[in-house]
Amino acid sequence: MSLAGLIPMKGHSERVPRKNLRMIAGRPLFHWITATLLNASLVDEVIVDTDSDEIEESVRESFPDVRIHRRPLHLHGDLVAMHDVVTEVARTLDHDNLLQSHTTNPLLRAATVDGAIDAYLGRGGHDSLMSVTPLQTRLYFESGEPVNHDPAVLLRTQDLPPILEENSCIYIAPTALVVATGRRTGPNPLLFSIPKVEAVDIDDEVDFAVAEALLERSSG
Repeated sequence: MSLAGLIPMKGHSERVPRKNLRMIAGRPLFHWITATLLNASLVDEVIVDTDSDEIEESVRESFPDVRIHRRPLHLHGDLVAMHDVVTEVARTLDHDNLLQSHTTNPLLRAATVDGAIDAYLGRGGHDSLMSVTPLQTRLYFESGEPVNHDPAVLLRTQDLPPILEENSCIYIAPTALVVATGRRTGPNPLLFSIPKVEAVDIDDEVDFAVAEALLERSSG
């Protein structure tokens, strides 16, 4: 069964200007995840969805094997839901399955992507897959009620039951499910844990600095 890897890239970024094209550890940010998906042996085709002429030109120059999908005007802007973007691309695909990732996950490794696809293909009763990061720390609701621990029993944090955080690195679902539901996963996804360092996500300048330091350390 064939699988397409999708990377949405809009030209405008509020918190980190020109984020997708900004240099990080010697390469434009979008290069890292694009190379990761191209190097994943179980991804049959990589697609970049964009609203930007500059991003399209840069992708074509650096990654000529990547397919460009131009985002329609009604999906331009900062308030457009990612589900709508992914569904729009899914409608154009012949691939059986769709994997979506983000440029803001530059530390994700190709081997982890292949591991997620393997898990998805053997998912049993699950309808899709979503990557998560296990958290073992003392969490509270805003009311002060503990989420995952008893304050009267001071367990070590490594002994706490993990809470799984959606990390936005990998979503996989049948293309037909995405088109039918307008969602990038179904109601019963397999939760696939990935290493914490690979789940680093760039939302602001601090995240950018942390990701760059880790990239430089891993390639040094």
